[in-house]
Amino acid sequence: MSAEPAGRADGAPTLAPVEPESGRAHDLLRWSEALAGIARTGLGFTTSLYERERFEEVLKVAAEMRVAATSPVPASAEVVQEWMASVGEGVAGYVTPKAAVGAVVGNDAGEILLVQRADSGVWLYPTGWADVGYSPAEVAVKEVAEETGIHCVPERLIAVLDGLRLRFSRIPLYSLVFHCRMVGGELAAHPLECADVGWFAEDALPAPLAGASRWVPPAFAAIRGEPVEVVFDAPRPPSGG
Repeated sequence: MSAEPAGRADGAPTLAPVEPESGRAHDLLRWSEALAGIARTGLGFTTSLYERERFEEVLKVAAEMRVAATSPVPASAEVVQEWMASVGEGVAGYVTPKAAVGAVVGNDAGEILLVQRADSGVWLYPTGWADVGYSPAEVAVKEVAEETGIHCVPERLIAVLDGLRLRFSRIPLYSLVFHCRMVGGELAAHPLECADVGWFAEDALPAPLAGASRWVPPAFAAIRGEPVEVVFDAPRPPSGG
C-alpha cells in the first residue's frame, strides 16, 4: 500500500514510486540486503578477529550482488564502506528494517486525504518515517497534521507491509498503514514537502497516483466503514526465495 521512501532533508521518506525491476534483479537486491544485515549484525556482536574477517568478506559479496542488481551501478567498495560506517556495537548493531507509517484519512463525505509530493509530483496518502519517542499511531497523527493541516484520530491498523518484498522500496522497510478519521483542522500543504493537498472521491483520484492498485480498494473500504482485514505479507514456503 505504498511506494519507495526517498530521502527528505529531514530524513523522512517522500515515497517516490520505484521503477519496475526484473524479478532476478530484485531478488539479487533483496538477498544482498539480507546478507549485509546478517554480516553487519555479526560485526556488531563478535569479539573474534577471525569472525570479523569472515563477516567483512560476506559484506563484499553482498556489495557485488547489489552492484549487479542496481542501476545506476554503484562502486562495490563504496557500498561496503557505507555498510561498515553503519555498524554499531551490541544491541545497537543489530540490523533491522526501517519503519514508515502511513495514514489513510477519510472525511464525512467518504473522500480520502492525499498529498502531492514536492520532489516527485506523485500523489499518495500522508506517510513518514517512524520517529523515536512516538508510537506508530502517534506518528500517523503527526504526519497528517504536519503535511496537510488536518487533525485525525486513528481508527484501526489496515496494513503491515514489507517494502523490499513488495518491490516498493529498495531498502529493508516495514510500512504500517492506519485508517484514520478526520476530526478537525484546515487543509494546508507543507511548504517544503508537499506541492498540493486535497480530498478526493474514489472516482475522481488525481494523477500520477503511487501504487494505486495496491491500496485504493482497501483504503476506501475502510473509509466506508466496511470490515477490512489487516493486509500483511504471508510467510513464504521454506523453499521460497
